[in-house]
Amino acid sequence: MLDSNKDSLKLEAMKRIVAMMARGKNASDLFPAVVKNVACKNIEVKKLVYVYLVRYAEEQQDLALLSISTFQRGLKDPNQLIRASALRVLSSIRVTIIIPIMMLAIKDAASDMSPYVRKTAAHAIPKLYSLDPEQKEPLIEVIEKLLADKTTLVAGSVVMAFEGVCPERIDLIHKNYRKLCNLLIDVEEWGQVVIINMLTRYARTQFLNPNANEVLLEEGEEKEFYGSDEEEGKEEKVEKKKPYVMDPDHRLLLRNTKPLLQSRNAAVVMAVAQLYFHLAPKAEVGVTAKALVRLLRSHSEVQFVVLQNVATMSIKRKGMFETYLKSFYIRSTDPTQIKVLKLEVLTNLATETSISIILREFQTYIKSMDKDFVAATIQAIGRCATNIGEVRDTCLNGLVQLLSNRDELVVAESVVVIKKLLQMQPEQHSDIIKHMAKLIENIQVPMARASILWLIGEYCEHVPKIAPDVLRKMAKSFTSEEDIVKLQILNLAAKLYLTNSKQTKLLTQYVLNLAKYDQNYDIRDRARFIRQLIVPTDKGGALSKYAKKLFLALKPAPILESPFKDRDHFQLGSLSHLLNVKAGGYQELPDWPETAPDPSVRNVEVMDAVETVLDPVLAFRQVPEWTKSSSREKRKEKKKVEKPFYSDSEDESRLTESADSDSNTGSGSESSSATEESDSGSKSEDSGGESESEQQEKPNRKADKSSRAQRVTQETGDSERSSGEERRTAKKTTEPRSESESEEEGKESSSESSESESESETESKEESEPDTEAKRNAKKKAITPRAPDKPREEKQEVSLLDLDDFDLNPSPRVNPVNSFMSSSLVADLEGLSLTHSALPPPTISPTFSSLKTYELLHRLTGEGLAVGYCFGRQPFVRDPHMVTVQIQFTNHMDTEARNLRVREPRLQSGMRIKEFPEIEVLPPGETVTTVMGIDFCDSTQAANFQLCTHTRKFCVSIQPPVGELMAPVFMLENEFKKEQGQLMGMNEIKETLVLGEACQSDYAIVQRVTAAANVGQVPCGSDQEYSSTPPPCSPLVSRFAGKTMTSNSLVLVTVITKRDRTAQLTVNCEKMVIGTMLVKDILHALSQ
Repeated sequence: MLDSNKDSLKLEAMKRIVAMMARGKNASDLFPAVVKNVACKNIEVKKLVYVYLVRYAEEQQDLALLSISTFQRGLKDPNQLIRASALRVLSSIRVTIIIPIMMLAIKDAASDMSPYVRKTAAHAIPKLYSLDPEQKEPLIEVIEKLLADKTTLVAGSVVMAFEGVCPERIDLIHKNYRKLCNLLIDVEEWGQVVIINMLTRYARTQFLNPNANEVLLEEGEEKEFYGSDEEEGKEEKVEKKKPYVMDPDHRLLLRNTKPLLQSRNAAVVMAVAQLYFHLAPKAEVGVTAKALVRLLRSHSEVQFVVLQNVATMSIKRKGMFETYLKSFYIRSTDPTQIKVLKLEVLTNLATETSISIILREFQTYIKSMDKDFVAATIQAIGRCATNIGEVRDTCLNGLVQLLSNRDELVVAESVVVIKKLLQMQPEQHSDIIKHMAKLIENIQVPMARASILWLIGEYCEHVPKIAPDVLRKMAKSFTSEEDIVKLQILNLAAKLYLTNSKQTKLLTQYVLNLAKYDQNYDIRDRARFIRQLIVPTDKGGALSKYAKKLFLALKPAPILESPFKDRDHFQLGSLSHLLNVKAGGYQELPDWPETAPDPSVRNVEVMDAVETVLDPVLAFRQVPEWTKSSSREKRKEKKKVEKPFYSDSEDESRLTESADSDSNTGSGSESSSATEESDSGSKSEDSGGESESEQQEKPNRKADKSSRAQRVTQETGDSERSSGEERRTAKKTTEPRSESESEEEGKESSSESSESESESETESKEESEPDTEAKRNAKKKAITPRAPDKPREEKQEVSLLDLDDFDLNPSPRVNPVNSFMSSSLVADLEGLSLTHSALPPPTISPTFSSLKTYELLHRLTGEGLAVGYCFGRQPFVRDPHMVTVQIQFTNHMDTEARNLRVREPRLQSGMRIKEFPEIEVLPPGETVTTVMGIDFCDSTQAANFQLCTHTRKFCVSIQPPVGELMAPVFMLENEFKKEQGQLMGMNEIKETLVLGEACQSDYAIVQRVTAAANVGQVPCGSDQEYSSTPPPCSPLVSRFAGKTMTSNSLVLVTVITKRDRTAQLTVNCEKMVIGTMLVKDILHALSQ
């Protein structure tokens, strides 16, 4: 179906394939069949093909690269979805060789009229940065441009790109801070999350801590208790502290994010909650509590994340959630992890007033069948007893009752918690210790047994009669106990030996002897250590007198703290906070600044309001053409008013152009004003064009303003007209252009000014009175020198949006040579010019030494066999699509090398190789040269293969320079210009360079270019180029043409050498990768 000629069948096939992808089935085997349909004209088919390619382009990179030219054409498609999909596919092909293409595509998409395409460009930026971090600076320029975008569709995506590429560049946010705050409510949900997290970090660096004064006051209140003079002085400083006044921009952020607490997206609510927690005054943080409690009705995954953050917030802001205590009660249907987190929150919220209700809840939870949950509940009871002293005895008695529970795990956990509680007041609870000692025979959980033994050993003085008997029972079962229990038995024996040696001396020696031969080395080491410490010997025993201090020292009571206590140093809602570990890519929350940074950096100057107040004449004089009529409404009004000025065909072309580029075009008054700005034509012609526009546009108020502006600015002479274009060019280059639309308008207005100029001239000639002879002569003087420059200037200013209106046949130029030379001399010069430049491409000498050679195998690596290679620029006889590679073998060994051949070539997809004939014998000290052919498939990827001898195999690779992937093409200048006109826009790359000292002659430039690339020189058809006496101000133009070996794609190179020894290099090629790499090589060659 995919190979069918009917679009309906292709569409049905693509729908089935996409449905397979949606169900999770692997459809990568269909990639070759699908990628062929990327050039399909049916929009629906093309959309589905791009959906497929976005999914599998990264897996099938080689096949995707073969269709890269189709993706480039898709970037110019009229449909915004196709342009965006093409960019998405292009950015999914993670191959370094197409990085220049991706960069150009992203830059163009960032200026696209469609916000959806600009959004896609923002998504492509992090992909390109991860592929090549060296592209950071140009990507930052694109991010800065997109940050100025006022579309809500783009805002979230560009902030995500900013976070992924340059999060440290907060200076890019200053001018856009208020705009982002105001747009936040209308941005898509996931964009809101990204923007809020970014603004949280931004606010921590730009605003003061709103709670700083409260901290100082609390410190002051604590110090009031003491009466020293120093504290009084500090107290005065606290009182002298200025009251905190919140920055208006800080308040703007809090005010604009507050409505998002009602969002249906849990991530947005969580982002706003963390923003308020980290940025808002304490009194305002409570507004987030209700929204967070609402999220507890969501799915269990959402509940888990929200409860993690609530547990952290409830430690610092306990009063936030006190009114919602019942919302954290545990349901029987809750998963275990949710139950444990709710227990954590309830424990944090426990106070003297609510502890009775919470403990009643805990009693119910202990009866649950979920053993992990019961264990967590017992631990929560222990924490409540630790934090609130009034209920400590109550909790302890309740835990003691649990010791009689039938469930062994409940008893074991209770023992562990009781042990921690008893450390706080052991003297008052000796009965509990005795009760626990009786349970040791029934409890089998190792941790619980170890806890009981530790308690008896630590407080053996309170149970002097029971402790030796417990040791006796433990000595019987010593060999069958767990390691953790054995260690506590050793500790118990040592403590009893030091306090009651009469009864326990033999028992202690017996236990130490058992431990001496235990399988665990920790137990053996502990036994040796204790023996030497408590049983002194004649040789040593210096530490024996400190044995009691070591074993019977007072231990501090353990502090039962929440595991979420120290998590607030991670930003709430982040993965690092969830895991309590710093995750990769996490950006730490900055500390508050001590002094407030300058708030004026966020001020944005608004020029539009000033511009509307200006008088039309002043606006015409001072404001550049490309800044006028920037709004869409003004352009629509001007189109309606100015329709009658043009003929039908011209009007249609301008309407099409305005629809494509969204720029201001086609005004009669503007065309005449543009004519005056370029200072060409005569006053009579301008006045004639003006009178006509007045007659046609009398009702229009704008036409009156523009005509009045014309009369004011018509004060130039013939000399000003000749230099007006230079002034306009200089003005355009010096004035900054902040908006992509205004830049495109400027390009269009400059290209249209010449058209409207010629129209106004012809109309004024027909309608105005006959000119005098002097005026005609002045007209000729003004027009004649400018004629040769017009087509060249238009060609330089053509943009992607002007391709439809681009004239491939420029107006004929006036030839100044014919005005003072005879026709025969001109013919002779033309013949010389053609003879010089029409020479065939320089033939490469067959001698190996005359070519640039590369090392294929070093003599040391090859064990005496040295191999070099060069690219012979002769056609390969067996296949014209292959590059000729000359291989030179040199035998430095004492013995002969035999059976030299190529084996096991490992080539990229599409590449082919023609091996050289096997060399049977290569005597010592001899050199032999052979030829092989390689089809590199128009890429600079290396061809890998094995070079074999009769004894060894060597892995080698041949990687071609981009200039060797093409062959010269002979074409005339007119044909060159025609082909060049068809390869504009993204297929054209321009660079300006300063020529090196060795490139001071035109012959040297030709030699350098042809050495860098296998291209042929195009014959010169103009008398200005390579003539004996060129005009002093005319640049010299060198043109070169070639075609790629595999796909026969044209490669056109133009070098325009200017008088100040600077040059402009232009490369036109359909394969943008080759064009970009070729520009770098030629720049390097000409700059040396």
